[in-house]
Amino acid sequence: MAGTQTEALHEAAKGLDERPRVEIASLLAEGQIRAATSLREALDGIAGGSAAMAKSIREGGALHYVAAGSSGLMAAADAQELGGTFSIPTHQIFIHMAGGLPTGPEMPGDTEDEIGDLEQSLSGLSSKDTVIAVSASGTTPYTMAAVELAKAKGAAIIAIANNPNVPLFEKADYEICLATPPEVLSGSTRMGAGTAQKIALNMLSTLMAVDLGHVHDGMMVNVRADNAKLQARAAGIVSQIAGVDQAHANSALKQAEGDVKPAILIAAKGIPSDAARDVLGETNGNLRAALARLT
Repeated sequence: MAGTQTEALHEAAKGLDERPRVEIASLLAEGQIRAATSLREALDGIAGGSAAMAKSIREGGALHYVAAGSSGLMAAADAQELGGTFSIPTHQIFIHMAGGLPTGPEMPGDTEDEIGDLEQSLSGLSSKDTVIAVSASGTTPYTMAAVELAKAKGAAIIAIANNPNVPLFEKADYEICLATPPEVLSGSTRMGAGTAQKIALNMLSTLMAVDLGHVHDGMMVNVRADNAKLQARAAGIVSQIAGVDQAHANSALKQAEGDVKPAILIAAKGIPSDAARDVLGETNGNLRAALARLT
């Protein structure tokens, strides 16, 4: 990995540990900000990759997040939010992290070279699926091996790395190069590189949700309201879009058994729950199209 941006020494590294604490904090903050700007050069790959993810979900395929180390934690964080935020079924989401997801504070560093269990864990992979492969260096053995297996199965491959012209991109259908500057702590890719990765993953999954019709005027209309905060949010969404008060919104949600999209149609159009679900079925779950059909 010598010579790569993710391993290079930061321009302000010399004497870093001797500087005032506030000055070090400023350097760390600027490192994160500069890393975030790398997304501007990766928009095409993110847009294309999100469409592939939406296609997989729509056609009954699955999303497979594959990574090791800090990149694995970034990937897992995105994957684990998809159910609660957008109600993506759990059987359509898989996390493959070298060594498995940590259950404690320790994360072994030698697992990124262990590829023995990959063939088994990816045995159900199909051409309907999308693999989101994340590696700061773009050369991680575990992630590279997973991409090879995915390519053989005909799955769509989204590759996210923080160095240009790396092997991970050679097999990718969608290349997301996040050319982050050298870390303030050389090689500590949990920092700038990890920040850029998390932003890219956030964008991929959010754009996917837009494509699937789970976002309406910036609101999460497919949210799974399984706690008090989200139940209140769901009622607010129904009230805002349907143009009704909270009492009517809560009543509609009760009739829809907590599902926001049919509740909006019930509240806005005065139709029964079954009819609301039928219209949503006809529009592939797209709320805007369903509202237009009932106008």
